[in-house]
Amino acid sequence: MRKRRLPVLALAVAAATPVAVAQAPDYPAKPVRIIVPMAAGSPMELPLRTIGQVFQEMTGHALVVDSRPGASGTIGIDSVAKAPRDGYTGLFFSCTFATNKYSYKKLPFDPEKDLQPVSLVDETYGNMLMVHPSVPARTLKEFIALARSRPGQLNYASAGLGSASHTATALLALRAGIQLAHVPYKGTSIAVNDLVSGYVQLMVASPTAIAPYVRSGRLRALGIGGPRRTPILPEVPTLEEAGLSGAESTCWHGLWFPAGTPANVTRRLQGVVTGATGRQDVRKRFEDFGYIPVGSTPDEFSAFLTKAFAHAGEVATAVGIKPQ
Repeated sequence: MRKRRLPVLALAVAAATPVAVAQAPDYPAKPVRIIVPMAAGSPMELPLRTIGQVFQEMTGHALVVDSRPGASGTIGIDSVAKAPRDGYTGLFFSCTFATNKYSYKKLPFDPEKDLQPVSLVDETYGNMLMVHPSVPARTLKEFIALARSRPGQLNYASAGLGSASHTATALLALRAGIQLAHVPYKGTSIAVNDLVSGYVQLMVASPTAIAPYVRSGRLRALGIGGPRRTPILPEVPTLEEAGLSGAESTCWHGLWFPAGTPANVTRRLQGVVTGATGRQDVRKRFEDFGYIPVGSTPDEFSAFLTKAFAHAGEVATAVGIKPQ
């Protein structure tokens, strides 16, 4: 098993009172509902459902996936932030959790105070640039030349304002010196469907969401924004290999409970995640999906999030994202 150590910073984590902890000795006593703030069928459900199978094996109860899309995930996040602190409502979300802070002038929750980090579940190989076959570009260099000849005429889809796909494409455009038109959607699946149909010309998103379309020729992949190629599409070069530096964009997925959830409850779910990501069969499934399994303690995830918020702020400033 490959152990991954994340830097641990001094970050206050919401703690449960002794009374609250004493009230949850036999957790879980029923199914646990996990809110996924994206449209049903999102690629991020794949690692969660894998964790859910292990949760069922270990506890005898199910992890119920509840899709609640809207406003780049803020609707679903808010529902978890305001949920009972009993460990039966959690959040599973992506790196968009960090970028939302810089995309909205006022959020109905505080992402750093109202949610209790449980575990970093996985990281990705990077977001991938893909275009519709009607776009006359077969390499990243050809695409950049085309975009420069048509400033603002190529439309790119995203999963919503401030989403990982939005900020990743904005960063790519900045580094390449091109102008693209943003078309935000209410989730990755809807955006990918319109890209495949040719209503928009390009998108930067998880390879997991688009690998079948690339293999069938319905989309063309030009580069991946991570430090190495993904095993699910190994023929696609990194953006650096394709000639573009400084546009790296990777993502991750994690689990949260409402702040104040009993510590023993948080540790129980975190133990399931780290136990699952240490199993060879689970690791193989994650890698088949295009994800790198991690698993961490709540404190490690808190430290990771501190850096993620800082990085998201730097990117938002660099690409000129204005809070709406």
